[in-house]
Amino acid sequence: MAQVLVVEDDATIRSSLIRGLTERGHAVLSAPTAMTGLEQAVSARPDVVVLDLGLPDLDGVAMLRMLRGVSAVPVVVATARDDEAEIVAVLDAGADDYVVKPFGVAQLDARIRAVLRRGGEEPSDRTVTVGGLTVDSRARQATLDGRQLELTPREFDLLHYLAARAGEVVSKRELLTEVWQLPYGGADKTVDVHLSWLRRKLGETAQQSRYLHAVRGVGVKLAAPEG
Repeated sequence: MAQVLVVEDDATIRSSLIRGLTERGHAVLSAPTAMTGLEQAVSARPDVVVLDLGLPDLDGVAMLRMLRGVSAVPVVVATARDDEAEIVAVLDAGADDYVVKPFGVAQLDARIRAVLRRGGEEPSDRTVTVGGLTVDSRARQATLDGRQLELTPREFDLLHYLAARAGEVVSKRELLTEVWQLPYGGADKTVDVHLSWLRRKLGETAQQSRYLHAVRGVGVKLAAPEG
């Protein structure tokens, strides 16, 4: 199914949504505040965000506008506000759908699947396998020869981006733009450091590479080991 980020300050509701969506096969992240939600939306890059409007640090509409400045991730607003003018304002601010509390998790699940279908992004099977390496974007897990790799969120995003383009040379400029969502300009050392950490976890070095191959002056390529 999908990776869902739930931004909800009410702990009881948040726990209920996490439990219900997990039972329906989703991988669920959560945040109790708008700023934490923004950070997770950028770093974890979920498939869809479920957003409450009554957040303690920032109104949900303001968060939605900020999120739209950095991401096109589908957003389903889930709130107790049922005023028609409010609904129109939220949709105009960039929400993809709107559900009024109280609602059942089954309805929310259906709305999540609907917005993903509309965007052509429903992640029914997003597992990439390259040699003995398997990267599952739905569960955000990677295994090497059957052993689960302990990766940070950024390391996982980097590995998944390269694995999805196995055999292609990817430039540092592209990695900074697509994985870090940063402009290129002297920050390529960030990529080098993360590639070094990733190589270590893959059990290789730059001098004895198996999966990650540096292409001098161009970038890096992920490919299955020869033989």
